[in-house]
Amino acid sequence: MELNWDDTDQIGWALADAYPDMDPLSLSFPRLQEMVMQLPGFKGTEEGCSEGVLESIQMVWYEEVR
Repeated sequence: MELNWDDTDQIGWALADAYPDMDPLSLSFPRLQEMVMQLPGFKGTEEGCSEGVLESIQMVWYEEVR
């Protein structure tokens, strides 16, 4: 599956699957961005990312693991 920054729900779910014991609220946005860009099938670029997108991903991930 190909992912891009617009796929915030799918990215959040993928991160929850990949890192089930990690607290997403403990991550800095630069670290979260790195983790997203390392996901298999992720095709976005750094330029396509914003703080708002990262916050949305972080909240989806948080809701999935809590």
